[in-house]
Amino acid sequence: MNETLPMYVAGVAAVAAAFPRLKRRLELSRAKHPSLTGHSRMAKRVARLIPYYEYDEARFFNADGAPDDVVALRRQGFANLAELFRTRFARSAALAGEAAEGISDLQFTASYRVPFQFSRYVRERLKGGGFLQASAGVKVTDLDGNELYDLTGSYGVNVFGYDFYRSCIAEGSARVAALGPVLGAYHPVVADNVRRLCAISGLDEVSFHMSGTEAVMQAVRLARYHTGRRNLVRFCGAYHGWWEDVQPGIGNPLPPRETYTLKEMDADSLKVLDTRKDIACVLVNPLQALHPNAGAPGDSSLVDSGRRAGFDRAAYTAWLKQLREVCTRRGIVLIFDEVFVGFRLAPGGAQEYFGVRADMVTYGKTLGGGLPVGVVCGRHDLMKRFRDDRPADICFARGTFNAHPYVMGAMQVFLERMETPAVRNLYVGLDEIWNRRAATLNAQLEGAGLPVRVANLSSIWTVFYTQPSRYNWLLQYYLRAEGLALSWVGTGRFIFSLNYDEADFAAVAERFVAAAQAMQRDGWWWEAPGVTNKAIRRGILREMLAHRLGFAAK
Repeated sequence: MNETLPMYVAGVAAVAAAFPRLKRRLELSRAKHPSLTGHSRMAKRVARLIPYYEYDEARFFNADGAPDDVVALRRQGFANLAELFRTRFARSAALAGEAAEGISDLQFTASYRVPFQFSRYVRERLKGGGFLQASAGVKVTDLDGNELYDLTGSYGVNVFGYDFYRSCIAEGSARVAALGPVLGAYHPVVADNVRRLCAISGLDEVSFHMSGTEAVMQAVRLARYHTGRRNLVRFCGAYHGWWEDVQPGIGNPLPPRETYTLKEMDADSLKVLDTRKDIACVLVNPLQALHPNAGAPGDSSLVDSGRRAGFDRAAYTAWLKQLREVCTRRGIVLIFDEVFVGFRLAPGGAQEYFGVRADMVTYGKTLGGGLPVGVVCGRHDLMKRFRDDRPADICFARGTFNAHPYVMGAMQVFLERMETPAVRNLYVGLDEIWNRRAATLNAQLEGAGLPVRVANLSSIWTVFYTQPSRYNWLLQYYLRAEGLALSWVGTGRFIFSLNYDEADFAAVAERFVAAAQAMQRDGWWWEAPGVTNKAIRRGILREMLAHRLGFAAK
């Protein structure tokens, strides 16, 4: 008894010592999204296990088990679509094919427009190209002379229309022409830009960079430097650039290190933030308000009709305020990543739109007046890159092209125009305008009996589908045939510029409905009795297992 007692006491002590750590670990696990998107290590493992395979021609047209008469409709419809693409986009497609041999991005985007089982067959027959020759108003013109309504928004750059940015670049370049491309020293316009950015952001200092990714990198570095903590928190599905710490999981060759990927709009995540002592900063991308805890809605992952989206401004505002409170209480740096949504929701960005003040804000895209840029705005105590009492303790960040004169000139023109009545008037009733337009289109789609709807965060839209289908990804090509220009993610995201007037939008809505009707007539939305999204996913899983284990038909 006397011999075992010390061992028993030691065991109890060891368990007691380990309990807080185990408790924190359990709380962290609960705060992660239950899907693979919330578990980056597991997502990478699963990604390595997914085998490549592709459908033959027969399977391409009846992957959902459609009857012969429906398959015949699909074959004829696809043949008609392929002929239209061949004749209408010939020059654009030819140059894209030639250039793709030397441009890896073109290879990637061409391959990942649709689910991989269908990709090769589509790539070889529906060639549209990635080249344009002109823009004006709300339209772009391809190499074949086709005018298309632009729904790409230049990935967020184009808030006010391409003519607006063309003039910003021209006027800004003229202002700095005497200095030209002198780097290192600042052109005087920089001082004015800093003053205006501090006023917009409500923060004290500014750091210039070449891209939004670089801006986010620097914000996180500074947060870690000043807090002395390692870990950052990002929310499941949110995009903050392509560097390792903010893109764990698929697409990143490195394992996650100092990154916690948590559920957005969730009490468990707030608890983690409120109890851990190792969190330097929290990154928020307000774009996620349209699809919380879901990744960018690209058509390459549209294997069924499970995509959903919807914006609840009041709920997301409440979430941000809770986040603000816990970050303040725990000394965590709250960073708003407004690279994408900055100046699209309100003149003061997401901070103004949601009524929540961040400790640091990153901007990019549109702020450069059409030229590449990244900006960090932050409090004095967070932006300093050195310590007065420790001369070798610094947080280094410099870049040859940071604050490039031509970028700064275009930015000055952009910021000046942001204060003009003409631009300010664009924000009056902005949500009401775009909510009404989304509702109008949804009413037209419902009235026509079409299984497709839209959801919007102001002028940023996502398309989703109301009945199970394996062929929703095809809609992007029918939309292209109707003269609508989409980005490589397809129907996942439409980005309207604010210079769309009612006539322009009516034309887009008419073409959207026409494209969906054509797709329906061609039999792609045939629905098998009793089919569900879960059944579709299970069928795909069985296909993958068969190919992985070598049981699939050769």
